[in-house]
Amino acid sequence: MIQVIYFLLCILGFVLPYSQLIPFTLEHGFDIKLFFEQLFANKISGFFGMDVIVSSLTLWAFFFWEGTRLKMQNLWVYVACNLLVGVSLSLPLFLLMRQRQLEQHDKIIHNL
Repeated sequence: MIQVIYFLLCILGFVLPYSQLIPFTLEHGFDIKLFFEQLFANKISGFFGMDVIVSSLTLWAFFFWEGTRLKMQNLWVYVACNLLVGVSLSLPLFLLMRQRQLEQHDKIIHNL
């Protein structure tokens, strides 16, 4: 059941951010300077921008620490998802794959 929830969160984590990014990109192109100007346009948006940046860095550490501990492969994929979409996709995707790894490990142990 938790895997279904993580999967649905992956979909939301992709669709919702891109529902905002695509119209911006269609209107302004890939204007990185304008993107960051608008991201930090005021104290509240700056608060959210800084929160996401620190959360992302924390997640990268978690991805590599936990992923290495569980012998998960292709850990770079979660960082790429974080950079291309955000925490909203990379975290539930990592948790989904982590859950699959844990369940696979449990099956191996129960079969011994």
